[in-house]
Amino acid sequence: MSDITRHSPAISSNLTEFSSDRLHLFGMTFDRLDTLGVLAQIDIAREAGRFNYIVTPNVDHVVRNQSPAGLAAPYEGAWLTLCDSMPLTVLAKLLGHDLPRVTGSDLTAEIFDKVLRDGDRLAVVASHLGVVDRLRHHYPHLRFRECIPPLGVIDDPVELLKCVDFVVTEQNDFVFLAIGSPQSEAIAYALSKHDRASGIGLCIGASLEFLTGLKPRAPRWMSAVGLEWLHRLATDPRRLWRRYLYSVLPLMRLVARELRQRLLRVDVKR
Repeated sequence: MSDITRHSPAISSNLTEFSSDRLHLFGMTFDRLDTLGVLAQIDIAREAGRFNYIVTPNVDHVVRNQSPAGLAAPYEGAWLTLCDSMPLTVLAKLLGHDLPRVTGSDLTAEIFDKVLRDGDRLAVVASHLGVVDRLRHHYPHLRFRECIPPLGVIDDPVELLKCVDFVVTEQNDFVFLAIGSPQSEAIAYALSKHDRASGIGLCIGASLEFLTGLKPRAPRWMSAVGLEWLHRLATDPRRLWRRYLYSVLPLMRLVARELRQRLLRVDVKR
């Protein structure tokens, strides 16, 4: 059922709690924060020391979250869940809800520009070493550690544990998990259960590659009007066409379910 509740997660015993409107929609619970609101909460939470992570689901994530494969727990366990999809924002609006859009790519750029401080310790789990080499070149004032897991890490408990062990070996200010979904979210969820994990975790897909110029990002006007997905499809059609096509029908089913639930609530009130 779609509803809006108040959520006050305790980041740690010595950190001021915050309250955020949350919206339960399409089988997920989203935090209704804009980019400035997210940055403000990160600035507070980084002082807590313990590990808390952010996820940025898009349509593909929402659809996969409905599967019986047990993918829901990493999203439910996130500290913040931000909508990274203009279609979801538009559909939410049509259903009578305000759902801000905060893309993982924009959030990552804002964090590097406005939040990170000289000497900050960053743990990076990336798909290849070139990402971290570019980060070191562009941000020499930051301290990077890297882990490059093999493909299919989500299906290999030993390799997934290696990623977790890599993160918890040292204290971190931030942990960037950039190996795609649901791999990044699975690692973040495992870290959230580890009592020695530290830092703000971000599951951010290809955001570091966009940030460092390894991949071209959509022009700003396309991102602003919600057509970034089209740019990605045009630049990587072989990998993405099936994902986008097969997400349409399940998403429409989710919209139909929300509409049915809304009609039921109207009937109950009469």
